[in-house]
Amino acid sequence: MQWGGLGTSILAIDQLVIKFEPRLATIYPMTDEKTAPKPEHFGFLQVPNYSMIAFSSAIEPLRMANRDAGKELYRWSVYTIDGLPEKASNGLEITPDGSLENASDMSILFVCGGADIVDTWSKQLQFALRRIAKRNNIKLGALCTGSYLLARAGLLDGYKCTIHWENIASLREEFPEVRVGDDLFLIDRDRITCAGGQAAMDMMLKLIHDRHGNKLVTHISEQFMCERIRSSDDRQRIPLHLALGSNQPKLTEAVTLMEANIEEPISLDELSNYVGISRRQLERLFQKHLNCVLTRYYLNLRLNRARLLLLQTSKSIVDIALACGFISAPHFSKCYRDLFGIPPRDERRKLQLKSAEEATDLAG
Repeated sequence: MQWGGLGTSILAIDQLVIKFEPRLATIYPMTDEKTAPKPEHFGFLQVPNYSMIAFSSAIEPLRMANRDAGKELYRWSVYTIDGLPEKASNGLEITPDGSLENASDMSILFVCGGADIVDTWSKQLQFALRRIAKRNNIKLGALCTGSYLLARAGLLDGYKCTIHWENIASLREEFPEVRVGDDLFLIDRDRITCAGGQAAMDMMLKLIHDRHGNKLVTHISEQFMCERIRSSDDRQRIPLHLALGSNQPKLTEAVTLMEANIEEPISLDELSNYVGISRRQLERLFQKHLNCVLTRYYLNLRLNRARLLLLQTSKSIVDIALACGFISAPHFSKCYRDLFGIPPRDERRKLQLKSAEEATDLAG
């Protein structure tokens, strides 16, 4: 029996696959099902308001790896604490495969975080994560702000990890025993964390590369039209020198020094000496390229750091003021109100009222 006049037997379908998809055949030659390795199983724990873009960016490379290889290299399951759907931050829901209690046969469990991560914490979650961590041969990972939940459960002590850049300062303050970086993703022994967003895809491509090689990863990135595969050495935010161009190294160096000296601000004379230009020259650079007075720029850096700590931690206002280089709480409060239009105490109270109202709505 002939097929479509091509003079090729239907029984020779394997040859047709090799003929029309040579790239896939060179990546993964066909093997006997009995000798084929068992697919690696990843679990994803969704919590309320998890980031959908981080979740889908982690899942899609696995799907494409299976498609390009022509066989199941990976499988994945979605879990929640109680087995009921959780809404993502964009309002969408995915039906989970079950509760975390019934999760089994995983090599990695990723905690999928997102907005308002502090509000998702519970003793039940802590117990479930610690129970998973005690199992043999299971690694723990996190997407976006999921690192906060692992840290609060005591499962990142002594590990290097990363988290979305908005939460870096608060995670460092609240969990000093955790080594928090600003990398896109970090793999430290049996802990695998990423900053969220498209960094989840970069992380997965790294895991696929380490297990199945460069050819498959290159093909996956081409399918997703990735301009390049980023490594864990890439920083999360766009470096200032890219925003300004490469012609302002002194300005970039000055801002980097400011960001590294929030708790104990350095004087402007010290800053100019470190950078190697006069104070007046440095002030002109800030005014010309950042449209801001140098002292105001430094103050705003400290106040923005303080606001993150205020909204993301339970630290006292006095402790936050000291952590951001202010010598007194009244001075901090005045500067904060001048920039944000509301005193820090009222800002925190407003957040607490909002959380209480949301809790009442959920209970109702």
